[in-house]
Amino acid sequence: MVFGGNSEIALAIVEALAAEGLERVVLAVRDPARAPGADALRARGVDTTTIAFDADATATHEAAVDAAFAAVNDPLDLAIVAFAVLGDQERAKRDPATAVSLATTNFVGAVSVLTILGERMRAQGHGTIVVLSSVAAMRARRANYPYGATKAGLDAFAQGLGDALAEANVHVLVARPGWVRTKMTAGNRPAPLATDPQRVARDVLDGLHRGAHTVWSPRALRAAFAVMRVLPRPLWRRLRD
Repeated sequence: MVFGGNSEIALAIVEALAAEGLERVVLAVRDPARAPGADALRARGVDTTTIAFDADATATHEAAVDAAFAAVNDPLDLAIVAFAVLGDQERAKRDPATAVSLATTNFVGAVSVLTILGERMRAQGHGTIVVLSSVAAMRARRANYPYGATKAGLDAFAQGLGDALAEANVHVLVARPGWVRTKMTAGNRPAPLATDPQRVARDVLDGLHRGAHTVWSPRALRAAFAVMRVLPRPLWRRLRD
């Protein structure tokens, strides 16, 4: 099941799984009647169901997870938590309502869904959760710290969740893509080592096959951020983009 079923990265992961024999998927989206990825998956022979899901309406999340499990009608093998918004970063730096809205979707909503999924998978005794984080989680930059902070919180929560669920035979994989060419980033200048959803999907599947707990995409970002995380603060502040 995919929470954030219109995410281009998540759909690329599902497409890659379909090539490996995926039979059934549930796409949890804001409007089930508007899920373009569903038709493409059905055309590939994947039994695809869409259900209503609002990341911000945390009181409805248990019912959404229940609906997704019912649609799968089998023990759940894999859940992908992929919803996020970039938003207006300059406005979020100055307007508290915008900043809180960003944090509600990207962090609070994700914490809610992950907590529910973790307990359901613990109860069934197995499962895998893929969480789409970002390299922006590694160190907040002046250009996008409202977004980066939400991903930092999500990343830390997901890593801790994975440690807590390991003894229950539930695996959590945190994916940290860099700048990805999607609708969310359209119109923005690509960052170094920019990538695309298909490349991220390949890296995620490789991580799943290896049993990895963290995946960087592209992999070169891991070494790059090993350096960037220890840059002296005065130098880090000079990175404006």
